[in-house]
Amino acid sequence: MAAMNSHMQENGDTELVGMGLRVSVSPAQTAFYIILVLLGILGNATVVGVIGKSVMKDAGGGRNSDIIIINMALSNLLVSVVRNTLLVISDMGLQLYSSKEWCQLLMGIWVWLRSVNVWSTLFLSAFHLQTLRRVAPSIGNLHRPRGAPKTLLLSLGLIWLLNFIYSIPAHIFSTNGNENSTETLMLVSSTTRPLLGCVWNFPSSYSGLAYATTSMVIHETIPIILMAFTNLGSLYTLYTHGRMRSSMQDAPVIKRVPAERRAAKVILALIMLFIASWGTSIISVNYFNYNRGSSAEFLLVIARFANIIFIAMSPAVLAIGHRRLRSFIKSTLSH
Repeated sequence: MAAMNSHMQENGDTELVGMGLRVSVSPAQTAFYIILVLLGILGNATVVGVIGKSVMKDAGGGRNSDIIIINMALSNLLVSVVRNTLLVISDMGLQLYSSKEWCQLLMGIWVWLRSVNVWSTLFLSAFHLQTLRRVAPSIGNLHRPRGAPKTLLLSLGLIWLLNFIYSIPAHIFSTNGNENSTETLMLVSSTTRPLLGCVWNFPSSYSGLAYATTSMVIHETIPIILMAFTNLGSLYTLYTHGRMRSSMQDAPVIKRVPAERRAAKVILALIMLFIASWGTSIISVNYFNYNRGSSAEFLLVIARFANIIFIAMSPAVLAIGHRRLRSFIKSTLSH
């Protein structure tokens, strides 16, 4: 979300608390948000720890899917720690302010991590579709050296690098405001409200709106559309494999169709959760950007919770379909 400075005098009936537009949030909503943030931190830390430990112990470098899941959970965890915990502190009434230099650094980090989070989730969906379409391993794959494939690690590294480049405008066009600053433009990948006094500072309203619109199309909408298509492709591929089982009982992937179908259901649920969460946030924020009707305040509350739902709930969805996570949770609960 992008935001620029405006003054309280332009909107005399807007209540300001600390920095930025303050939509009315009940104590129950604040408590629920804190619970979601804690779930996001504990859940994703568990995913990174449990699956990461198994990957480190595996002499072969771990399964590709596990490495991708760790990457996605790590981005979730970093967003929760670096961004959402600060929001909780702000909600508890502690007003913190940063210098211009710190705001430029933090805004860049927030945009970077949220962007990585989006494309890491898409990468998981695309990787699963590619896995399903491999009817049998090639001879080269059977005899290749063990270890995490360089192509996979390079792809994940590229996600982090390209999204860092995307976040550079956040370093440039952000500053620290004052108690009379509020957002007039938002960008889903950063924030629905100023934090630590940090606000967007584009040269003009048109340049800010151009950046927000470009971001919405290229960075926010396209990944969701691609996720929908990759999941439809996965479902179609599984349907095709299921019909082939009777005539191709010995095909390596055909034998794994039940397991792959279970994995596909988990990933489909994960992506649907992301689409619902991210899509709701996009609709709400862009209604604020382009309309500012009577429902703007309500939709900003919705966007606030939509931003955290996926981070908080994705570890639970993963635990349903991941054997090591299930075993760890059962072992923890039994003691």
